Amino acid sequence: MASYLTADKKDEIFQTYGGDKSNTGSTEGQVALFTFRIKALSDHLREHPKDHSCRRQLLTLVGKRRRLLAYLSSKDIVKYRELIEKLGIRR
Repeated sequence: MASYLTADKKDEIFQTYGGDKSNTGSTEGQVALFTFRIKALSDHLREHPKDHSCRRQLLTLVGKRRRLLAYLSSKDIVKYRELIEKLGIRR
């Protein structure tokens, strides 16, 4: 696990978005976790623009989040809209 993502922070994210800290498989919780990691990696890349392994990891996470959001929008459009509003993505 990355140094910016402690176990307490991970539990907090799943508590807030997944409903329970042990509900790590919820789509909403996973999207929120990916969003947190994407923000941290983006900040890192602003300081270190030549870190290509970090860039690849960032692009992988963005793709995973996009697929999960597409799945959520096809299953429950109301939860999808609430989640993107809470996280502040897809403005």
